[in-house]
Amino acid sequence: MTFTRDHLQRLAQGRILVVGDVMLDHFIWGHVRRISPEAPVPIVEVTREEFYPGGAANVARNISPFSPHTHLMGRVGKDMAADKLRELLIEDKVDPAPLLVHPTLPTISKARVSARQQQIVRVDREKLLPLTAAELIEVEQRLRDLAPNLDAIILEDYGKGFMTELLMQVVAKIAAEHKLIVTVDPSPRNPMPWAGVSLVKPNRLEAFAAAGLEDHLLPEAPLENTELLEVGRLLLAKWDVASILVTLGEQGMMLFERGHPPHHIPTRAREVFDVSGAGDTAIALLTLALASGHSLLEAAEISNHASGIVVGKLGTATLTPDELLAAFSSK
Repeated sequence: MTFTRDHLQRLAQGRILVVGDVMLDHFIWGHVRRISPEAPVPIVEVTREEFYPGGAANVARNISPFSPHTHLMGRVGKDMAADKLRELLIEDKVDPAPLLVHPTLPTISKARVSARQQQIVRVDREKLLPLTAAELIEVEQRLRDLAPNLDAIILEDYGKGFMTELLMQVVAKIAAEHKLIVTVDPSPRNPMPWAGVSLVKPNRLEAFAAAGLEDHLLPEAPLENTELLEVGRLLLAKWDVASILVTLGEQGMMLFERGHPPHHIPTRAREVFDVSGAGDTAIALLTLALASGHSLLEAAEISNHASGIVVGKLGTATLTPDELLAAFSSK
């Protein structure tokens, strides 16, 4: 497909709510010159540190350069991490108002300490607790308030407790009432029936696990890989959805659509430095493209090009509209 500034203007009209497990990513870099006298561990002399929205917040951060109508719903605590996350979201022009605040749970955060490009340790702060009945009522009310001003909802599940079957049912019900697109980035740690959503986007590992099949990594091309084709067939039936997009890393993406033959989209990545966040970029641009009136095949192409850019960057990177334009023009 061709992709022009007119397409970018269409993307800018898409109104998206991301719902899921929000996190704060903290990166610490430094030098190691000696071992601690207190324990056999390296002493890291910090030279730089950065914070980024993580989890579902990173999905919203991938949408906001393209659309000013980006909202985020999840759960945070009453702590400094939540304050920092809100600050970052506002800088990225993501609306944090729909976030729920829990009085005792910490905001999920992950601090990564690295020296000489090598990660030494990761420090996680999280306490997993399923969404309560009171929180679900609050979510439903906020969804009903937002729904008239939305085109699509992304359910971003990291298996941290916010995404439950009852929440999915509430989202599906309200989306049906307002004719909203609903896409899902599932977690293998939290299997759920996804009937009622528009599209589910697992990666290859998640897709095979959900289908209950072992991936023997057959050498055939995706459209000739009998195991992959069977996974698509099984998941369309198991999840009872119209479409499934399986991301395949260096092999691109495979689109399974009820009533249509499978469609393979080759990768657009030229170099792969870091796959962190590529799935977030894929679901973000796919949904935004669908919300702005692009066909499913066009949306998958846009998503594929966007992911190809992000894997060429280090860290949980995002992309700009100009980079996406350049990716299409350089085909």
